[in-house]
Amino acid sequence: MILGQTTRKNFTQNPKNDILSGLTVALALVPEAVAFAFIADVPPIVGLYGAFMMGIVTALFGGRPGMISGATGAMAVVMVHLIKKGNEVGITLDTPIENLGLQWLFITLLFVGGIQILAGVFKLGKFVRLIPHPVMMGFVNGLAIVIFLAQLGLFKERVNGELQFMSGQPLWVMLGLIVLTMGVMYGLPKLTKKIPAALVAIIVVAAITILGKLDVSTVGSFIADRGGTDGIEGSLPTFQDQIFGLFNTLNGHWDLIFSTAFILAAVGLIESLMTLNLVDEITETRGNGNRECIAQGSANILNGLFGGMGGCAMIGQSIINVDSGGRGRLSGAIAAIALLCFVLFGAPLIEQIPIAALVGVMFMVVIGTFAWSSFRIIRKIPLSDAIVLIAVSAITVWKDLAVAVIAGVIISALVFAWKNATMIRARKRMQPDGTKTYEIWGPLFFGSIQNFNAKFDVKNDPLNVEIDFVESRVSDHSALEAIFNLVNKYEAAGKSIKLKHLSGDCKNLMYKASPKFKEVIIEDIEDPRYHLAADPEKFTKSLSEYNM
Repeated sequence: MILGQTTRKNFTQNPKNDILSGLTVALALVPEAVAFAFIADVPPIVGLYGAFMMGIVTALFGGRPGMISGATGAMAVVMVHLIKKGNEVGITLDTPIENLGLQWLFITLLFVGGIQILAGVFKLGKFVRLIPHPVMMGFVNGLAIVIFLAQLGLFKERVNGELQFMSGQPLWVMLGLIVLTMGVMYGLPKLTKKIPAALVAIIVVAAITILGKLDVSTVGSFIADRGGTDGIEGSLPTFQDQIFGLFNTLNGHWDLIFSTAFILAAVGLIESLMTLNLVDEITETRGNGNRECIAQGSANILNGLFGGMGGCAMIGQSIINVDSGGRGRLSGAIAAIALLCFVLFGAPLIEQIPIAALVGVMFMVVIGTFAWSSFRIIRKIPLSDAIVLIAVSAITVWKDLAVAVIAGVIISALVFAWKNATMIRARKRMQPDGTKTYEIWGPLFFGSIQNFNAKFDVKNDPLNVEIDFVESRVSDHSALEAIFNLVNKYEAAGKSIKLKHLSGDCKNLMYKASPKFKEVIIEDIEDPRYHLAADPEKFTKSLSEYNM
């Protein structure tokens, strides 16, 4: 793929800021990728490979410059059952296969990528615009809490063979270093914004612990405490050709592969598109959701082929990047390349970085991510929106992001449908010739047809009835069916009924539904209001003349 002019501009927009920000993000990616690898029960190096491949592909070809992708906890949780089941099957085979679950994951990622690419090709990314603002606020609040809770696991150390929360001096030393990190990140931007505060904070705290020979938890000890024997040192990712010889092990388990693939694809796209939306708001620019879907899918296929655990956009690291000045594609590319360099050449140095410095950075991300304004507006917004905001926040923490967002959208949609269902009105008046006219106001759709039907008195109405839809809109098949049944009721009662001011698309649908509608729909319209509503060009011209 050849980078277009816009892409090149985004890539070279601010090289200094992007490079420094990318290095900061790379340091923050290490413990996150390792921790999520442990959650999914795969080797740490697989998580690091996943972060590298997700990062480099989406940085270069994704729909949102400056957004960071990598291995994520939301997807890692979904992978656990698949990997566990694969390992169990691997043991029972005539020729046992070690880590078969990991091989199944690589195969699944090929399908995940395919689904996500199709979502981009069919332009499903645009549906992120349908996510209401309360859902967005609940999403960032819930995610901030999740990021905070994830950091608590870094306060554990191995004591007598078991992981336990720190206590005593180790805990106070770690808390002191965390406060120092946060203090540097808070105070440095007030002096200068030429260098990322997060990077300076990590370097300062690392220098203090290394030069002072402080006995603190580091990236290396964190990996060792959780069973990692090889640290983060490794070689370049290699092509996983063996997975194509393992398809026979999936007999009887394809339903697990496909169901897991669909869930992973959905979780990955929802988290990525929501993060894209958030970064759009922060940077006051607009990304391309469909392009991001294709890039995410391509990156996950690459992960399956070259031994990474896959992933999606990472809101914490994306905010670190944006806040550190990384707004171009170069920042994401530098983060991914630096992460690979850590694996190839810099493992001994990176493993000495104190966990406290990285926890402090993430705590500042939590503070910056949480929508504190929600406390101020919670009493000022409609009750339904407040319920959605709180529900999405709680479900994000309780379940996961995908379930929370889907639940929030469903609740918002039901509230919207209910409110519109009660908006249907009918003004009734008698014409001089004895015809009764019903002037319908409000949307007519599946939710409002019961109220619509209640407006009419077929038994007591005169012989001639007219229904005027100039201030209404017939929206779906349920509405068409309601009108069709109403016409039949009047005709069965021996009465004449006419329909006026139906829109062109509505009339076409009704004519297709039944030729009978041609007898009851009045085509000759003299009302100028209808012409303005039906013809956008006339409406625009009229509006411009009015403004003059």
